[in-house]
Amino acid sequence: MSGHSKWANIKNKKGAADAKRANIFTKIGREIAVAVKAGGADPNSNPRLRDAIAKAKANNMPNDNIQRGIKKASGELSAINYEENVYEGYAAGGVAVIVETLTDNKNRTAADVRHHFDKCGGSMGTTGCVSYMFDKKGVIVVDAAGIDEDELMMQALDAGADDVVADEEVYEIYTDWSVLGNVRDALEQAGNLTILSAQVDMIPSNTVTPDVETQVKVRKLLDMLEEHDDVQNVYHNAELDDEEEE
Repeated sequence: MSGHSKWANIKNKKGAADAKRANIFTKIGREIAVAVKAGGADPNSNPRLRDAIAKAKANNMPNDNIQRGIKKASGELSAINYEENVYEGYAAGGVAVIVETLTDNKNRTAADVRHHFDKCGGSMGTTGCVSYMFDKKGVIVVDAAGIDEDELMMQALDAGADDVVADEEVYEIYTDWSVLGNVRDALEQAGNLTILSAQVDMIPSNTVTPDVETQVKVRKLLDMLEEHDDVQNVYHNAELDDEEEE
Protein backbone atom coordinates (compact mmCIF):
# COMPACT_ATOMS: atom_id res chain seq x y z
CA MET A 1 0.00 0.00 0.00
CA SER A 2 2.95 2.33 0.49
CA GLY A 3 2.91 3.22 -3.19
CA HIS A 4 -0.42 4.98 -2.67
CA SER A 5 0.78 7.12 0.23
CA LYS A 6 1.30 10.26 -1.86
CA TRP A 7 -2.08 9.77 -3.48
CA ALA A 8 -3.95 9.52 -0.18
CA ASN A 9 -2.10 12.44 1.33
CA ILE A 10 -2.90 14.73 -1.61
CA LYS A 11 -6.58 13.88 -1.20
CA ASN A 12 -6.45 14.73 2.50
CA LYS A 13 -4.70 18.04 1.86
CA LYS A 14 -7.41 19.17 -0.52
CA GLY A 15 -10.23 18.23 1.85
CA ALA A 16 -10.62 21.76 3.20
CA ALA A 17 -10.95 23.18 -0.31
CA ASP A 18 -13.55 20.57 -1.20
CA ALA A 19 -15.61 21.47 1.87
CA LYS A 20 -15.70 25.09 0.71
CA ARG A 21 -16.83 24.16 -2.79
CA ALA A 22 -19.57 21.77 -1.77
CA ASN A 23 -22.41 21.84 0.70
CA ILE A 24 -20.80 19.16 2.81
CA PHE A 25 -23.52 19.13 5.46
CA THR A 26 -26.18 18.45 2.83
CA LYS A 27 -24.18 15.57 1.41
CA ILE A 28 -23.55 14.03 4.83
CA GLY A 29 -27.21 14.52 5.70
CA ARG A 30 -28.13 12.37 2.71
CA GLU A 31 -25.68 9.68 3.84
CA ILE A 32 -27.30 9.69 7.28
CA ALA A 33 -30.77 9.43 5.75
CA VAL A 34 -29.82 6.47 3.56
CA ALA A 35 -28.07 4.75 6.47
CA VAL A 36 -31.12 5.15 8.74
CA LYS A 37 -33.52 3.82 6.12
CA ALA A 38 -31.23 0.85 5.45
CA GLY A 39 -30.43 -0.17 9.01
CA GLY A 40 -32.41 1.82 11.55
CA ALA A 41 -31.80 4.86 13.75
CA ASP A 42 -29.56 3.23 16.38
CA PRO A 43 -25.87 3.69 15.51
CA ASN A 44 -24.93 0.92 17.96
CA SER A 45 -26.63 -1.64 15.73
CA ASN A 46 -26.17 0.20 12.41
CA PRO A 47 -22.48 0.37 11.38
CA ARG A 48 -23.26 2.43 8.31
CA LEU A 49 -25.01 5.07 10.39
CA ARG A 50 -22.13 5.01 12.86
CA ASP A 51 -19.70 5.70 10.02
CA ALA A 52 -21.88 8.53 8.69
CA ILE A 53 -22.05 10.13 12.14
CA ALA A 54 -18.27 9.87 12.53
CA LYS A 55 -17.84 11.55 9.15
CA ALA A 56 -20.26 14.29 10.17
CA LYS A 57 -18.34 14.98 13.38
CA ALA A 58 -15.02 14.98 11.52
CA ASN A 59 -16.46 17.74 9.30
CA ASN A 60 -17.66 19.73 12.34
CA MET A 61 -21.33 19.13 11.64
CA PRO A 62 -23.32 20.27 14.71
CA ASN A 63 -24.77 17.45 16.80
CA ASP A 64 -28.22 19.04 16.55
CA ASN A 65 -28.05 18.71 12.77
CA ILE A 66 -27.00 15.07 13.07
CA GLN A 67 -29.81 14.16 15.46
CA ARG A 68 -32.37 16.10 13.44
CA GLY A 69 -31.31 14.22 10.32
CA ILE A 70 -31.66 10.86 12.07
CA LYS A 71 -35.11 11.69 13.42
CA LYS A 72 -36.30 12.99 10.07
CA ALA A 73 -35.08 9.90 8.22
CA SER A 74 -36.61 7.52 10.74
CA GLY A 75 -39.99 9.25 10.78
CA GLU A 76 -42.95 7.94 8.85
CA LEU A 77 -43.37 11.31 7.16
CA SER A 78 -39.94 11.22 5.55
CA ALA A 79 -41.01 11.40 1.92
CA ILE A 80 -37.69 11.67 0.08
CA ASN A 81 -35.97 8.45 -0.85
CA TYR A 82 -32.43 8.70 -2.16
CA GLU A 83 -31.10 6.16 -4.62
CA GLU A 84 -27.43 5.24 -4.80
CA ASN A 85 -25.81 5.19 -8.23
CA VAL A 86 -22.23 4.95 -9.45
CA TYR A 87 -21.01 6.36 -12.76
CA GLU A 88 -17.68 5.68 -14.42
CA GLY A 89 -15.79 7.30 -17.24
CA TYR A 90 -12.68 9.03 -18.48
CA ALA A 91 -11.63 12.63 -18.07
CA ALA A 92 -9.31 14.31 -20.56
CA GLY A 93 -5.98 12.54 -20.99
CA GLY A 94 -7.40 9.12 -20.17
CA VAL A 95 -7.84 9.86 -16.46
CA ALA A 96 -10.16 7.29 -14.88
CA VAL A 97 -13.02 8.77 -12.83
CA ILE A 98 -15.61 7.16 -10.53
CA VAL A 99 -18.61 9.22 -9.36
CA GLU A 100 -20.80 8.09 -6.46
CA THR A 101 -24.21 9.76 -6.16
CA LEU A 102 -27.26 9.87 -3.93
CA THR A 103 -30.29 11.26 -5.73
CA ASP A 104 -34.06 11.47 -5.71
CA ASN A 105 -34.04 11.76 -9.51
CA LYS A 106 -31.74 9.27 -11.25
CA ASN A 107 -32.47 10.55 -14.76
CA ARG A 108 -31.57 14.13 -13.86
CA THR A 109 -28.37 13.12 -12.12
CA ALA A 110 -27.23 10.79 -14.91
CA ALA A 111 -27.82 13.52 -17.51
CA ASP A 112 -25.91 16.09 -15.43
CA VAL A 113 -22.93 13.79 -14.87
CA ARG A 114 -22.76 12.90 -18.55
CA HIS A 115 -22.96 16.59 -19.48
CA HIS A 116 -20.05 17.42 -17.16
CA PHE A 117 -17.89 14.69 -18.70
CA ASP A 118 -18.70 15.87 -22.24
CA LYS A 119 -18.17 19.55 -21.46
CA CYS A 120 -14.68 18.94 -20.04
CA GLY A 121 -13.33 16.76 -22.84
CA GLY A 122 -14.11 13.42 -21.22
CA SER A 123 -16.64 10.67 -21.75
CA MET A 124 -18.91 8.73 -19.43
CA GLY A 125 -18.63 4.96 -19.90
CA THR A 126 -20.42 1.82 -18.82
CA THR A 127 -20.42 0.27 -15.36
CA GLY A 128 -17.11 -1.42 -14.71
CA CYS A 129 -15.15 0.41 -17.39
CA VAL A 130 -12.69 1.91 -14.88
CA SER A 131 -13.55 0.49 -11.45
CA TYR A 132 -11.26 -2.49 -12.03
CA MET A 133 -8.36 -0.01 -11.81
CA PHE A 134 -9.19 0.82 -8.17
CA ASP A 135 -9.07 -1.02 -4.84
CA LYS A 136 -11.83 -0.26 -2.34
CA LYS A 137 -10.16 0.41 1.01
CA GLY A 138 -10.84 1.98 4.36
CA VAL A 139 -8.42 4.83 5.07
CA ILE A 140 -7.94 6.28 8.56
CA VAL A 141 -5.71 9.34 8.81
CA VAL A 142 -4.05 9.96 12.19
CA ASP A 143 -2.07 12.98 13.40
CA ALA A 144 1.56 11.85 13.64
CA ALA A 145 2.49 14.25 16.46
CA GLY A 146 3.87 12.32 19.42
CA ILE A 147 3.03 8.91 17.94
CA ASP A 148 5.63 6.17 17.61
CA GLU A 149 5.27 4.43 14.25
CA ASP A 150 6.09 0.94 15.54
CA GLU A 151 3.61 1.22 18.39
CA LEU A 152 0.93 2.52 16.05
CA MET A 153 1.61 -0.33 13.64
CA MET A 154 1.10 -2.92 16.39
CA GLN A 155 -2.00 -1.14 17.66
CA ALA A 156 -3.52 -0.83 14.20
CA LEU A 157 -2.81 -4.43 13.21
CA ASP A 158 -4.30 -5.67 16.48
CA ALA A 159 -7.41 -3.62 15.67
CA GLY A 160 -7.72 -5.36 12.29
CA ALA A 161 -5.92 -2.96 9.94
CA ASP A 162 -3.87 -4.12 6.95
CA ASP A 163 -1.07 -1.55 6.87
CA VAL A 164 0.21 1.75 8.25
CA VAL A 165 2.05 4.29 6.11
CA ALA A 166 3.94 7.33 7.44
CA ASP A 167 3.58 10.45 5.32
CA GLU A 168 4.93 13.76 6.59
CA GLU A 169 2.63 14.94 9.39
CA VAL A 170 0.15 12.05 9.32
CA TYR A 171 -0.09 8.29 9.40
CA GLU A 172 -2.43 6.57 6.97
CA ILE A 173 -3.97 3.35 8.26
CA TYR A 174 -5.38 1.07 5.57
CA THR A 175 -8.12 -1.47 6.25
CA ASP A 176 -10.50 -3.70 4.39
CA TRP A 177 -13.40 -1.36 3.62
CA SER A 178 -15.89 -3.62 5.42
CA VAL A 179 -14.15 -3.31 8.80
CA LEU A 180 -13.31 0.40 8.67
CA GLY A 181 -15.79 1.27 11.43
CA ASN A 182 -14.57 -1.51 13.72
CA VAL A 183 -10.92 -0.49 13.33
CA ARG A 184 -11.75 3.18 13.87
CA ASP A 185 -13.76 2.35 17.00
CA ALA A 186 -10.91 0.27 18.41
CA LEU A 187 -8.38 3.04 17.80
CA GLU A 188 -10.68 5.66 19.32
CA GLN A 189 -11.14 3.54 22.44
CA ALA A 190 -7.37 3.42 22.90
CA GLY A 191 -7.58 7.16 23.52
CA ASN A 192 -4.04 8.09 22.49
CA LEU A 193 -4.66 9.02 18.86
CA THR A 194 -6.09 12.04 17.06
CA ILE A 195 -8.08 10.69 14.13
CA LEU A 196 -8.33 13.33 11.39
CA SER A 197 -10.56 11.34 9.03
CA ALA A 198 -11.88 7.84 8.45
CA GLN A 199 -13.61 6.92 5.22
CA VAL A 200 -13.94 4.37 2.47
CA ASP A 201 -11.76 5.31 -0.48
CA MET A 202 -11.08 4.00 -3.95
CA ILE A 203 -7.31 3.71 -4.29
CA PRO A 204 -6.00 3.58 -7.88
CA SER A 205 -3.71 0.66 -8.68
CA ASN A 206 -1.88 2.88 -11.16
CA THR A 207 -1.84 6.64 -11.68
CA VAL A 208 -1.41 8.86 -14.72
CA THR A 209 0.23 12.30 -14.91
CA PRO A 210 -1.46 14.59 -17.44
CA ASP A 211 0.36 17.54 -18.96
CA VAL A 212 -0.36 21.01 -17.61
CA GLU A 213 -3.00 21.86 -20.22
CA THR A 214 -4.85 18.58 -19.64
CA GLN A 215 -4.69 19.04 -15.87
CA VAL A 216 -6.79 22.19 -16.24
CA LYS A 217 -9.52 20.17 -17.99
CA VAL A 218 -9.33 17.37 -15.44
CA ARG A 219 -9.53 19.79 -12.50
CA LYS A 220 -12.51 21.56 -14.11
CA LEU A 221 -14.39 18.26 -14.41
CA LEU A 222 -13.58 17.22 -10.84
CA ASP A 223 -14.71 20.60 -9.52
CA MET A 224 -17.99 20.48 -11.45
CA LEU A 225 -18.74 16.97 -10.20
CA GLU A 226 -17.83 17.72 -6.59
CA GLU A 227 -20.01 20.84 -6.58
CA HIS A 228 -23.07 18.93 -7.79
CA ASP A 229 -25.59 18.44 -4.98
CA ASP A 230 -26.26 14.81 -5.91
CA VAL A 231 -22.59 13.78 -6.00
CA GLN A 232 -21.24 12.26 -2.79
CA ASN A 233 -17.73 11.17 -3.78
CA VAL A 234 -15.44 11.52 -6.77
CA TYR A 235 -12.39 9.28 -7.26
CA HIS A 236 -9.73 9.51 -9.96
CA ASN A 237 -6.26 8.22 -10.79
CA ALA A 238 -4.58 11.47 -11.84
CA GLU A 239 -1.41 12.79 -10.26
CA LEU A 240 -2.11 16.51 -10.28
CA ASP A 241 0.38 19.24 -9.42
CA ASP A 242 0.14 20.39 -5.80
CA GLU A 243 -0.72 23.94 -6.80
CA GLU A 244 -3.62 22.60 -8.87
CA GLU A 245 -4.89 20.51 -5.97
CA GLU A 246 -4.73 23.27 -3.41
